Amino acid sequence: MTVPFSENQLLALVASVAWPFLRVGAVFLAIPIFTGHMVPVRVRVMLAASITWLISPVLPSMPDAVLFSLSGFWIAIQQFLIGLAIGLALHLVFEAIVFGGQSVAYSMGLGFASLVDPQTGVQVPVIAQFYQVLATLLFLAMDGHLVLIRLLVDSFYLLPVGFDGLSAGGMRRLALWASRLFAAGILFSLPLVTALLLVNLGFGVASRAAPQLNIFSVGFPISLGLGLFLIGISVPDVLSLFSGFLDDGYRLMSEILQ
Repeated sequence: MTVPFSENQLLALVASVAWPFLRVGAVFLAIPIFTGHMVPVRVRVMLAASITWLISPVLPSMPDAVLFSLSGFWIAIQQFLIGLAIGLALHLVFEAIVFGGQSVAYSMGLGFASLVDPQTGVQVPVIAQFYQVLATLLFLAMDGHLVLIRLLVDSFYLLPVGFDGLSAGGMRRLALWASRLFAAGILFSLPLVTALLLVNLGFGVASRAAPQLNIFSVGFPISLGLGLFLIGISVPDVLSLFSGFLDDGYRLMSEILQ
């Protein structure tokens, strides 16, 4: 006894997995933990395929469109852009703390001490890399990856797979969110930068009062030691601010999908 299975049914079955896979794969392409050379491309593809296979039974019905057609190609582009927007919103959250770490490093005089960031492939100060590692560990400790998967599943209900993609208002919110990157970075680094600025002003007054004093040989160790001390006592507050900014990022993801 043979079961009839037409070509259209086979294409519909493949499309029910291919379109969600593009959205999930685009998220893994843009989120900070899986960018760069730290995680191989094959691992990211396997993770995206596994998550797609796990969530596919609970997803809403797919649109009535042929996969290999102009309409199917347009739907695929929309799903990729939606996933890319979700990952970009989370990526901006992590870049805010990197920007704050760069401001602290330059104030301490450690701007020359740089490492290659494995996520972006560019050189960043060691203080920024330190903040980024702490933020990544906090993100995993808070089950942020599980919240992201839950939000990804909800995105298929907020913005189902179809011809419609992100609205103009959603893209505008995402563009305006980029400005929050600089505001949050300054908020992370403002106490430390202010304290180091006052120290540098004191060194300036001392150099004017005693010109024979070699202020560079005295001021650099003091600025470096004070900066490391302030970083140590301000880490809990910085991580608390990062946690709140991460919640704002998740809220933005839900808003741009509506």
